[in-house]
Amino acid sequence: QVQLVESGGGLAQAGGSLRLSCAAARTFFTINTMAWYRQAPGKQRELVADITSGGSTNYADSVKGRFTISRDNANNAVHLQMNSLKPEDTAVYYCNAALNPYVKYWGQGTQVTVSS
Repeated sequence: QVQLVESGGGLAQAGGSLRLSCAAARTFFTINTMAWYRQAPGKQRELVADITSGGSTNYADSVKGRFTISRDNANNAVHLQMNSLKPEDTAVYYCNAALNPYVKYWGQGTQVTVSS
């Protein structure tokens, strides 16, 4: 079992910045890929960015150049720096940790609201 504890999020104005953090607590498992997803009201959950244990990253087209995902392997933590925020970035953001393609865990979600 992997417990993910998220922090950060909140309210920002358009053009502003927020930073999300997620740490895997009390785990002895090796986490392969860590990621951030988001779900806006009435929409499906979508991948925002992910990062492997080796540091390879992948971003959704909508956030490329604005968001940066980083990882602290020693502490099983992942961060998402969000700059140049837009109202369409408003969503609940979820941390995800994958031990392998078949075993994945989710955080409880944190609200990000961007006002215009």
